[in-house]
Amino acid sequence: MNRVSGMLRLALLTVFSVVPRLCVAVGAPAPDYVVVVSKGTADAAGWGAVVEALREKHGASVITYNASVDESLAALKKTFPRYVCFVARPEEAGRESVARVHELTRKLDDDPYVDVLWGILTGYDAAGALRTARHNEPLVVRKVASGTDVALEMCEEGVWYCELKKNRVVRKKPGGKPLEEQGPDDTTSALVDTLNVYKADLFVTSGHATEKDWQIGYRYRNGSFRCKQGQMFGLDTAGKRHDINSPNPKVYLPIGNCLMGHIDSREAMALAWMNTVGVMQMVGYTKPTWFGYAGWGCLDYFVEQPGRYTFTEAYFANHHALVHRLVTKFPEQPEAQGHRRAAGERRGLLFDRDVVAFYGDPAWEARMAPGPVAWEQSLKEVDGVYTFQITPKRGEKTFEPINSNGSQRGWRPIVQFLPHRVKEMRVIEGADLRPVVTDSFLLIPNPRTCDPKREYRVTFRARRVD
Repeated sequence: MNRVSGMLRLALLTVFSVVPRLCVAVGAPAPDYVVVVSKGTADAAGWGAVVEALREKHGASVITYNASVDESLAALKKTFPRYVCFVARPEEAGRESVARVHELTRKLDDDPYVDVLWGILTGYDAAGALRTARHNEPLVVRKVASGTDVALEMCEEGVWYCELKKNRVVRKKPGGKPLEEQGPDDTTSALVDTLNVYKADLFVTSGHATEKDWQIGYRYRNGSFRCKQGQMFGLDTAGKRHDINSPNPKVYLPIGNCLMGHIDSREAMALAWMNTVGVMQMVGYTKPTWFGYAGWGCLDYFVEQPGRYTFTEAYFANHHALVHRLVTKFPEQPEAQGHRRAAGERRGLLFDRDVVAFYGDPAWEARMAPGPVAWEQSLKEVDGVYTFQITPKRGEKTFEPINSNGSQRGWRPIVQFLPHRVKEMRVIEGADLRPVVTDSFLLIPNPRTCDPKREYRVTFRARRVD
């Protein structure tokens, strides 16, 4: 790098006052991608290169703050990008930071929903974070491996090992149907092999966990996954260690695990998944999970609507669904309804809303290989009139759950992300479906019952935001 380019790069990453600096050329269109980073991280050895890699890859602007990520709000409101990536060293990515990002990204406008597709990009070290930042090749998820029941009928191929019943394994080969097999008493080595040998594109886990381990068996004795100095390994019931080195890029859904998304130190499992297991994107609870809506629902959108959503979109579709349920069912004080169950649900939704982290570059594209879907959906726009059409594919069962394993499963709203931001939205057809049209997505509550002869259509008028 010559001196001039080096000086330009330094200018991009430097703050001259307590006001965050938005680095974008005068007169240039607002970028769809913004990187937010603390001055401490931007100046730390190796981490400036992470920011620069994202800036080059996405044509991004960079917002640098001093003490708190909240300082970036004014600049984010002004730019209002589609994607925001928060680059953070591990010590900046704890549960409080995750909650703060959730809160911040709901404040760009007046509606209660998250306003951007965001991710926290971190790593065991700067070199690991740089690998994630530089990776650009899209991922098509063809191979799925799991430590809990997943809907393999919606996948090209895969295998899951039961966490509830010893020896139960279900496997699907390409072109075949899911078939149950007899598995080993201890599945540690087999699960390690799904990563090292089978090279799964998506890994799914549930059950007991902490920041330092995943306990494979939920209702029976089994081994565990653990980590040390960024190295993930399996430890079976005989005490044998099975190192995991699985560099192929993949996504990870610890949808039912407590604390798997909590980075409490450099010895956290989340960092090891990124470091030696090839995880480019993952979600995870930063607290012990008990309600489950924000975790398990990611399967409803990502796995059970194969090819429709990217991994990022599936996470945020589920988050939009959570907020929609919260604000429509409990608009003010649900306790006044006198239903203990309703009050408990509200408490669960509020708990889940800000405690599930999304790690990785949010604009990187990973999606399931196209497969069967319960309904087709399409969006067309002509002269500012948008028509959203739903075509049932499973008759009267179209809107019913695909798989009920886990907590708070099924009956998710239908979500369609818009290709660009809009304003002045007005529904002109389909109001009986109770659609919610925001500046970036359309949501229709799950109809629950399906009339295959009916046209499920919403038409709205809106102006594009330039």
